[in-house]
Order: sequence, then structure tokens, then C-alpha cells
Amino acid sequence: MTTLVLTHPASLDHLTPPGHPERPDRIRVIDKVLTEDRFKGLARGEAPKGSLDSVALCHSEHYIAELRHRSPTDGLVYLDGDTSMSPGTWEAVMRGVGGAIAATEAVIAGRASNAFVATRPPGHHAEAGRAMGFCFFDHAAIAARHAQRKHGIDRVAVVDFDVHHGNGTQDIFWADRTVMYCSTHQMPLFPYSGATSERGDHDTIVNAPLAAGEGGIKFRSTFGNLILPRLEKFAPELLVISAGFDAHKRDPLASLNLEASDFGWVTRKLMDVADATADGRIVSVLEGGYDLQGLQESVAEHVAALMGT
Repeated sequence: MTTLVLTHPASLDHLTPPGHPERPDRIRVIDKVLTEDRFKGLARGEAPKGSLDSVALCHSEHYIAELRHRSPTDGLVYLDGDTSMSPGTWEAVMRGVGGAIAATEAVIAGRASNAFVATRPPGHHAEAGRAMGFCFFDHAAIAARHAQRKHGIDRVAVVDFDVHHGNGTQDIFWADRTVMYCSTHQMPLFPYSGATSERGDHDTIVNAPLAAGEGGIKFRSTFGNLILPRLEKFAPELLVISAGFDAHKRDPLASLNLEASDFGWVTRKLMDVADATADGRIVSVLEGGYDLQGLQESVAEHVAALMGT
């Protein structure tokens, strides 16, 4: 089994205000842990720069143009109270898009069994026409749509275990019967969406909110009893993971109590689904995770599971 990891130095150039949780050190600790001997078998590459045509698969042309126009040459530009752009943000975001596309291409072509795109900023809060929650473009959604438009894949599932609900991905695929979006997340919590009653126009949105304080037992039972059966019935031909690690018990932005091992467990369960219906094809993109130790440990478990170790 060949697992591809895509990164790019531009991820370090997206700067945020002092004290902001979405900071370059997130990528540094991921890079560090993936240099350990147990990860020597990884295939590695640099995320290429994505195209605006790829972005337009999921985002409006007006929004893309506006975001490009607001990209600063110095200082910070605030799009909302949480989300800001620095001079390096646009390049970082487009490398995230390109990484998601390149990972999808590698997995569909069989050059890799699965892939993990370790870039920042995250993407799953970005709606079709709005940046929010640290996010600008929805990389997971773009990967899913690219697979459909370029390679004719009929059914794609996007599975999101970030502690925050992926309102952007839900927005993009709400009326699409060919993409299933499944999410576990803490509720109530930003962005205050993701109720079980939010099911999409074709019952392809599966929200499984968790209460503050709940941990691995509830997380695993929710996946096992609700999300995995729905995925198996949907039978995706490609599985995209919005891999956020901020449900870890150490994370400062939420109150779930997952251990790093829970992320390894859910990764293996999703691999079983992919093996059954998608020839094992999984593309995973980094979302949240803001405690550096928790992020490092959780990514290690996730990637080790993808490698089959």
C-alpha cells in the first residue's frame, strides 16, 4: 500500500494575527512527526498550484474574483473576525487546492493507494460564495467535484470528523444526489449548523452531532451505528476525508475528548468502506487541529492507518 503525502512551503506563508490558533506551527509539527522512521515508506511530493478553473467547480466566479482582489501586498486584511489574509495567503490557498487535485489524480490513476494533503489554511467552512472560519476555498469539495467532472466518478462521499461542522461542504452539496456528506462535530459550537434534521434535498447529508464532553466511546458508536451504514449503502467510488483533529481532548477550541487513537480507528473503518466500494481510493485533506501536541499525535495515527501499519 502506497500512501502519498503532499505538502508545500507556502503553507507557512499564510500568516495570522498573534495568538491566532490557525498558525504556521501546525504544519511544522506535522512535518516533524512524518520524518520519523515509521513513516519512511511514505511517497512524498509538493502540492502544485491549483487553477481557478478547479476552484470554480465549487465557488462562484464573483467570490473568487473578490477574494483575489482583496489579497494584500502587505499587512493583514480581515474578511471577518476570525478570517484574515496576509500577502502569502493566496499562494497557500491555491497550493491547498492544487494538492487536493493532485492527490485525487494520483489515487484515481493508481499511483498511490491513498493520499494525505498536509496544507493550510483549512477549507470546510468556505461556502460557495463566502470565506469564514479560517477557510477560503473548500479543498475537499473541490477534490470530490474534480473526480466527478474529469474522471466520471458517479458517487463520492466526503466524511468530516473535524470538531466543527463543515457548513461549506454541506452548502456546496446540499442539492446534489451524487455526493454524500457525513459529519461528526460538537454541537452547539461554531458555525452552529449540522443538526440531524439537516439532510439535504436528496437525504445525502448525514449529520451526527456530539455533545460537549463526549469522547471516543460515543464517537465510535456514532460512526459505527449511523455513518458507516449510510456510507456502505451509498457505495461511494471515491472517499474524501476532511481530516480535522480538533476533537482531540487537548484542543483549545472545543470540548470533545477524543484520543489520537480514535483518529486511527476511524481512518481504518473508512478504509474498509473504500476497500469495499471504491478500490480503496481515499483522499484526505487537513482541516483543523489547534493543540500542537494533539495535532501531531493525531496526524501520526491517521497517516499510519492510511499506510496500513
